[in-house]
Amino acid sequence: MAGHTADMMSIKAFTLVSAVERELLMNDQERVNIECVECCGRNLYVGTSDCFIYHFLLEEKVLPSGTVAFTATKQLHRHLGFKKPVSELRAASALDRLLVLCDSCISLVSMHSLEPVPSGARIKGASTFALNENPVGGDPFCVEVCILSIKRRTIQVFLVYEDRVQIVKEVSTPEQPLAVAVDGHFLCLALSTQYIILNYNTGFSQDLFPYCSEEKRPIVKRIGRQEFLLAGPGGLGMFATVAGISQRAPVHWSENVIGAAVCFPYVIALDNEFITVHSMLDQQQKQTLPFKEGHILQDFEGRVIVATSKGVYILVPLPLEKQIQDLLASHRVEEALVLAKGARRNIPREKFQVMYRRILQQAGFIQFAQLQFLEAKELFRSGHLDVRELISLHPFLLPTSSSFTRCHPPLHEYADLNQLTQGDQEKMAKCKRFLMSYLNEVRSTEVANGYKEDIDTALLKLYAEADHDSLLDLLVTENFCLLTDSAAWLEKHRKYFALGLLYHYNKQDAAAVQLWVNIVNGDIQDSTRSDLYEYVVDFLTYCSDQQLVWTYADWVLQKSEEVGVQVFTKRSVDEQQQNSFNPDNVITCLKKYPRALVKYLEHLVVDRSMQKEEYHTQLAMLYLEELLQQRVATSSSDAATTEMQTKLRHLLQKSDLYRVHFLIERIQGAGLPVERAILHGKLGEHEQALRILVHELGDTAAAEDYCLWSSEGQDAPCRQRLFHTLLTMYLQAGPLAPELTVAAVDLLNRHTSEFDATQVLQLLPGSWSVQLLRPFLTGAVRGSIHTRRTAQVALGLARSENLLHAYDKMRLKGSAIQLSDRNLCQLCQHPFSEPVFIRYPNGGLVHTHCAASRHSSPTPGTRT
Repeated sequence: MAGHTADMMSIKAFTLVSAVERELLMNDQERVNIECVECCGRNLYVGTSDCFIYHFLLEEKVLPSGTVAFTATKQLHRHLGFKKPVSELRAASALDRLLVLCDSCISLVSMHSLEPVPSGARIKGASTFALNENPVGGDPFCVEVCILSIKRRTIQVFLVYEDRVQIVKEVSTPEQPLAVAVDGHFLCLALSTQYIILNYNTGFSQDLFPYCSEEKRPIVKRIGRQEFLLAGPGGLGMFATVAGISQRAPVHWSENVIGAAVCFPYVIALDNEFITVHSMLDQQQKQTLPFKEGHILQDFEGRVIVATSKGVYILVPLPLEKQIQDLLASHRVEEALVLAKGARRNIPREKFQVMYRRILQQAGFIQFAQLQFLEAKELFRSGHLDVRELISLHPFLLPTSSSFTRCHPPLHEYADLNQLTQGDQEKMAKCKRFLMSYLNEVRSTEVANGYKEDIDTALLKLYAEADHDSLLDLLVTENFCLLTDSAAWLEKHRKYFALGLLYHYNKQDAAAVQLWVNIVNGDIQDSTRSDLYEYVVDFLTYCSDQQLVWTYADWVLQKSEEVGVQVFTKRSVDEQQQNSFNPDNVITCLKKYPRALVKYLEHLVVDRSMQKEEYHTQLAMLYLEELLQQRVATSSSDAATTEMQTKLRHLLQKSDLYRVHFLIERIQGAGLPVERAILHGKLGEHEQALRILVHELGDTAAAEDYCLWSSEGQDAPCRQRLFHTLLTMYLQAGPLAPELTVAAVDLLNRHTSEFDATQVLQLLPGSWSVQLLRPFLTGAVRGSIHTRRTAQVALGLARSENLLHAYDKMRLKGSAIQLSDRNLCQLCQHPFSEPVFIRYPNGGLVHTHCAASRHSSPTPGTRT
């Protein structure tokens, strides 16, 4: 399982290429070994065990296969004059110098001639040294060098010039230092038992973590500004900053690592058998290269060199884009994205953005093919995917007029959705559902800019194919569906109602209505709306195309007069008053449709309260005709008959505009006594109306109700006359009609306030008992007393008010008024010539003639 995991995480990040063959260095001298290397641009320097320095020029070539090859051309070699090996080499290109450590002495030699400097400047007593790549000083013609002295527990800092050296600092350490890396004033030191950070300027030191130098070789590498890589305990590669903290997770390498380097985003480690490559981004081991007998691993300005005692090799990194594409090809999306993000620091911003967006898009299609739709959606959004790339996977979704061509090189390997799902219909359906959701989300965002027609047309096609409810929502809101493609697709999938909506959105209402009419008529089949007829009526009601409404007016009325008439009754009042929808035109149209005409006239008379005799009379006549027809066809107790009779009576009672004599003529002999009574009442013939109700119909309740509605809104004497007339009619019937006697008693007792008690008592027979009329008499007495007491209260209030006015008058008369020639009339502003004046309540004085003139003039002057 571990091996399987390693295989899943592996990637080819580097290729090991030979740089210097053994024969170039030592010919047949088996005892000569490589001790150290230095690389500066194309210049490669090798230090050997027999105290020689070799200078080579490296030539890099890219072979047709895409691989890289190096050719090393030997320039010269020189013996340093010692019998010890060359321990370390460091190039100072600004000075054109090599710093060479040999036999505990650092010498300066020319980078090109390898000759020692004439001054013979050197630093003695050094066990190892490091150049400060982040120098403190600003002098470009010197380098800062940190020396680990062979003296016990001593560190020295030198400035090295072209032909001289200068010591600037010497610092003691608590233990013997074994390795060092420098950054500014900070030294990262490997002591005997621990790593520390030391500020050589202030002397402040900070412990990092312990290790045992007797068990393993310390490693201290500066990998960036104020950051170091260290070989920690337990086979860990630890990162540390000059502040003594770690901002990266450690990498796991072998216990016996002898060298390490960083080639972002990788940490490369060397042990006795392998070169291992770990990612700094996810800390996983990515590559393992067999490499036996290696003892040198160093990076020089991004170039990683490894060496055995006999040969020099270069680790050539594969381009990050190639590595990322390899990961994507293996469907390792997360690793590819992590590596792409890590590449940000090594690639120019604009180029990175283009590359990274493409990678996100590729990753999105990988997730899409694996049906990981949530992940795919986020990747598409982050990568600003041209959504047509996704639409084009679905055959025929893009409009025929679309100029889209897929990205080159392609973002995926699929020709279409069928290939992607391998014909699996369930997977295909899931992909289409995702596309519907995604297109619906992006259609109103910036992603859709420039592609709105393609997106909405594709969405319509998907909705239609899937019989999705959102198809109608799309068509009744703002959309950019292309008419030609969309119409053909909707017709193909028999979505005729939706096709009508599409026509309407494109201002082709005539085509839309004709299509819907064909559905209602059954000429074509579409069950989208069971209420399509009502929908068409509603559509025509709010349609501004008058000609279109008149074209289909007969059709909607023939289907249903009661519903069809709504195309006229529900229109706005402004439209009904103007143009071709005025009432006269509509009535002319509706003459063939009596039920619709009734509905329309009810709309005019009842809803709009139009005060036109013609409409009221016509509506009453239609009610009457319908009522008579219903009576002939059914029994008089039929519900429809009762409803129609109620409507007729209500109209006759409430309206004062119809032609009464015309209706009386039509109603004679029709067996409608109540209606005839109402009409006589409208003519003021109340006695005749009541006689019909009482004697012909024998309906005392109707007679009583007649008195109430006939006197509605009239003054009290009018109401009294009606009720007295009805009472007299009851009493004149005599003892021969005992039921009318009972009705008379009930009328008096129920409507006491409507009668003059004095007149009633004169009409009543002497044989009636007081007990029989007790409610009437009680109410009459109470009314009389209430009236008298109300009059007394009113009289008392008037007297009080009069008394107050009299008091005010006396109070005003009793006050003295001084009049002199300095007093001026408030109206004419002239003095008073005689002691005669009028005084206003506000204290103002005026001449009598001025006051009279002011009150007689309809428009008084401006003086006050």
